Formats: sequence, structure tokens, C-alpha cells
Amino acid sequence: MSHGHSHGDHGHHHHHHHGDEAAGSLPPALDTSVPDEELTPSQLSRRGMLRRTGLLGAGLAAGSVLAGAGEAAASVQQSPAKSSKGNGGYLWLAGDHHIHTQYSSDAKYRVIDHVRQANAHGLDWMVITDHGSVTHAKIGVEKVNPDIVDARDKTDDTLVFQGLEWNIPGAEHGTVFVHPGANEVAVLKEFENSFDGSVNNASGNSPANEALAIAGVNFLADQVRRRKVKDALFLANHPARKGIDSPHEIRGWRDAQPTIAVGMEGAPGHQAGGIPKPNGPGSGRGIYDNSPGADSFPGYPLESYRTWGGFDWMTATVGGLWDSLLAEGKPWWITANSDSHNVYADTAVRGPGGDFNANGRYNDPVYGTGISLTDTDFWPGQYSRTHVGAASFSYKAVMDGIRAGRVWVDHGGLISGLDARLASGGREVTLGGALHVRRGAQVDLVIRISLSNGPNWAQFQPSLARVDVIQGDVTGPVADKDTFSTPTTKVVKSFEVDKSTGTVRLTYSLGRLDKPVYVRLRGTDGNRSAVGLNGAAVDPVGPAMDVLGDADPWKDLWFYSNPMWVLPA
Repeated sequence: MSHGHSHGDHGHHHHHHHGDEAAGSLPPALDTSVPDEELTPSQLSRRGMLRRTGLLGAGLAAGSVLAGAGEAAASVQQSPAKSSKGNGGYLWLAGDHHIHTQYSSDAKYRVIDHVRQANAHGLDWMVITDHGSVTHAKIGVEKVNPDIVDARDKTDDTLVFQGLEWNIPGAEHGTVFVHPGANEVAVLKEFENSFDGSVNNASGNSPANEALAIAGVNFLADQVRRRKVKDALFLANHPARKGIDSPHEIRGWRDAQPTIAVGMEGAPGHQAGGIPKPNGPGSGRGIYDNSPGADSFPGYPLESYRTWGGFDWMTATVGGLWDSLLAEGKPWWITANSDSHNVYADTAVRGPGGDFNANGRYNDPVYGTGISLTDTDFWPGQYSRTHVGAASFSYKAVMDGIRAGRVWVDHGGLISGLDARLASGGREVTLGGALHVRRGAQVDLVIRISLSNGPNWAQFQPSLARVDVIQGDVTGPVADKDTFSTPTTKVVKSFEVDKSTGTVRLTYSLGRLDKPVYVRLRGTDGNRSAVGLNGAAVDPVGPAMDVLGDADPWKDLWFYSNPMWVLPA
């Protein structure tokens, strides 16, 4: 593919039509056939970062976390089968599926502001998710599209999806997004008008509203089946924030359409909310500062309304709700993102004048006079990242990678790469995969971690102190759909990490297995920890509950991986 390099104007209009016809093309920074002098300054800076960390260039090993970049790219992309065999043939693309613009009533930035920031902060893909609302359904969903199309054209090494933040009937919010195409706006608009809880006065907790949510997920599946859009995904956002996503609702979405409803935020956005006053908002990370309300699920403990090391209680509790879903042997993945509305310590304010309800948007932001220390958000990629193993640099590959669970998440640049495999007798799977083995076969977990590769956006280089292996039995579907615990899941191994740069290789033997199990990973900078909610025998050194008003997100960093299964037969 010709790159059309004429960088006199630095507008770099490469016209890589962001559809599947460009599936084989790499972003210029990763494409070693493009010489340094043809890159824009930001592309050159990204290439330099990849070079310094050994993720680009001739010495690229097949097991590298960015295997497929640079020299190895051509062979990987000509042979998709190769990547499915778990030999590391994936591009690990960082992204964020939860971002608000001036088309949301409580936000202010232009689409291009977020796209440029995400690109500068190292993201490869992102989803614009303005709030579902009467105004958005009527005006915003259509009006934002040209801005998104323009941003795709201007920023050819960041994939920009259009989605929306769904007010799930009877529950919390969720990201819904579709593969770009001629019908992206029409499908999102029909979905929002028909199934959004705010638009349809269907927010409260009732069986009818829960049924409407299932109908919404079914609608998305139907649009894909009828080829109106190439693909669609739904992920539940900040699921424990208000206690209104009951366990049976989450299971209901997943079981209705397991290829559409694929997961939830393991960590919410709004992470700057915990920075103490007077230099910050002095609230909670994720603005998780709630108490049970009329629509809350009564079984949830008070602790579930807080974050734990910045992560949602459903994810952070070993043997808790997420583990109870995984123990059923069914996929349910976690992500992490910014939920960016208004960025902490930024100087922008909404443009004067304008009428949101009439126009579906605020006027473009302008320079304010001071910096905002009460805003709760980071830019996309500045703090939270969701890393997806994609077979190529394309919209389809990112959606396929999310659906497959080839996903790990981190805060604050705690690590720069993760390659985890379950291996037995020469066969292996990576994140999201299921390893089928003979009963009694020996299975080993092999973890390669690329440690932090330089200062993060708070200007310090984080240091990984410990990696935990969490393992649980697969016990099958639950009789009570409101189950949110599973007794056999626990931390089975902790590795202390005693180096701060380069790569760490860790191995753990699961032994000879005669029953199905799953494993997942987490790691920490070791700054804050506590015995987990289910006791020291389950989680001796887990994340601590975040304190309202005193939870600096930079001082408590974690990474989490999605699970892998072993299925003996």
C-alpha cells in the first residue's frame, strides 16, 4: 500500500481508509519499511519508544509482546492461521472504549482533541461514547459522525470507533459500539431510540426494564446477522458503582448474546477523583462514593461501593463476582479506560454561548484562565490502558481480539508488555484461550513481562513489585443466577519481582490436571495492600479499599489479565 508521504504540511493525510481493505497495513511508526525521515514528529517519537524497549526492529523474537510489529509483520499478516496457534503473532494494541465529547451534556472536548491526546498517549484504538439521551438520540448521534470520520482521516495510526454510552434499562451504563461502515449511525440511532433507559423512561429496577435490556442486546446481534454492520460489542461500564447491576442481570446479558455482551470495566475511569484536596477533587477513584439506593441489589456488601486499588469490587475481590462468572466456564472479560469528560489540571472550558438541547452539542472549548483541580479525569491513555491482542491493525481485528479475551489492562504504565501462556505437550494458548488436554496432562503457566519502559505521565518510572497467579475450579453454570462468589478460587502463587527494567520470565506449574480450571494474573507496585475480603487463605495480599478523599491513583498501580482455561477430557 502506498503511504503517499508528503509531509510538508504535517497534516499527514494518508487516506488509509480505516475499513477492512486496510487490514494488512501497519501504522507508519510500526512499519519499518517507512524511513524515519518520512514520519511526523509524533510518529517518530512513538517509533523511538518502541525501539528503546526492543519492541521494534530486526531482533524481534516471536515471543515478544509486540510480535508482529516491524520485520515480522508481513509474515504474520499473510498467515492469519499462524497467529491463532498462540505463537505470539499478535499486535498488542492499546485502547480505551469509554470517552465523552462536547456531544455529551456533562463533557466539553472535541472528538479531535480526544483523538490527538489518545494518539500522543500511545493508544492505537478508541471508542467515542457520548451519553445516550433524548438530545443525543435526536441530534448528537448523527452530528458527531462527521467529526469522527474527519478524525479517522487525520490520525491514521489510531482507529476511532463510534459508539455510545447506553443507559442500560434496569441497570448501569454500558459501552455499545459498532464496526465503522455506511450504517454505523443508523444502527446506533435505532438502538438508542428503541432501547436506551433514559430515552424510554426505563431506568428503574423492574422485570420489564430488564427484558428491554436483553432485547437491546438481541437487536445488536440481529444487526450483525443481517449485515447492517460488520460487528457490534457491548461492555458494562463501572458495574459496581451504584450496586444496580445485579448478578442475574449481568448473566442475562452474557447468556443472551455471548458474542455481543462480552465483558465489563474491571476498573472504572475518573481515576483522578481520588487525588486529595487541595490539589485534587478529594473524592473516590472512579467517583465510587455511593451508598445503596432503592434500585440497588440488596445482596451487595457496603464495600462493593468503593474501588480497590482503583479496580471495581467485582473484579478486585478474589473469589468474588467476576470469579463466579469465570467458574461457570463462560467468557466474561475485563477492560480499563478513562471515561474522560473533563481532564484534571486542564485549562480548557466550554465555549461561550450555544444551546446544548437545541444543537446537540456544546460550542468548541476555549482556553480558560486557571487550571481545574476539581476535575476527575485523565486523557485517554494517560493513566488507564486496555491492551488487545489483534491479528492486524484494523477495526475488525480489535473487535475480534476483545471478543476472544486477548486483553490485559494496566494503570500508570506499571508494565509495558504481558505475554502469558498455558502450555502442555507442545500446545499452548494465550489470554482468553482454552487449552484442551488429556486428563492427567501436565500444564504449565509461562509469563513474560516487559517491565516499565520509562517515566509515565506523572513523571516517574513505576516498578512492579509482585505478580499473583489466581486459580479457580470450573464448577459449571450456577443454579442461583444471583451468585456472586465462588469458594475454590484463590491466589495460588505470588512472585516477588526484584528488577526494575527489562523482561521478567515467570513459570508456575499447575501440575497434572484431571478437572477444568482457569487462571488469571494481577500485579502491583506493592505500595498499598490488604487481606482480601474473603480472608488470608484466599487472598493474603490483595488491593486495599480506596479511601474517599485520599486515594492518589499514581501511588497505587495494578495490572490485571483476562483468564485462560484448561479443559481436561
